[in-house]
Amino acid sequence: MPTFLIKEAADLLGVSDDTFRRWVDAGRIKTTNKRSGWLTVDGVELAKFAQELAELAEHMEDQMVVAHSARNRFTGLVTRVVRDTVMAQAEIQAGPHRFVSLLSREAADELALEPGMLVVAAIKATNVSVEVPASGTKKS
Repeated sequence: MPTFLIKEAADLLGVSDDTFRRWVDAGRIKTTNKRSGWLTVDGVELAKFAQELAELAEHMEDQMVVAHSARNRFTGLVTRVVRDTVMAQAEIQAGPHRFVSLLSREAADELALEPGMLVVAAIKATNVSVEVPASGTKKS
């Protein structure tokens, strides 16, 4: 099972090491102690925690975001993989962003996709929507 150092976990969630350590101290996420003395976080636990943070952020997003346009590569954690005989669906949490990828079962198996795994979601689209919430940001 994949594990991540505190710094790596903090980077994946887009927060400082100190913030992540405060979450650990507050009992929001569990860590394990490696023989070397380094604290690590289980990849599956980190993926679940990332989803919880994203759900919280989603509720606050309308009030916080003034304008946004994201780039096309997002480093994140696999949170769920569903396979059938031909196709697979992989869900990825990259900070507050959730991506769902539909790919062949063969590709998912070759990549050995599983929850808690570190991946990069590379997005290529012919249409990209950019939204600005109606919170008094219109200029006359």
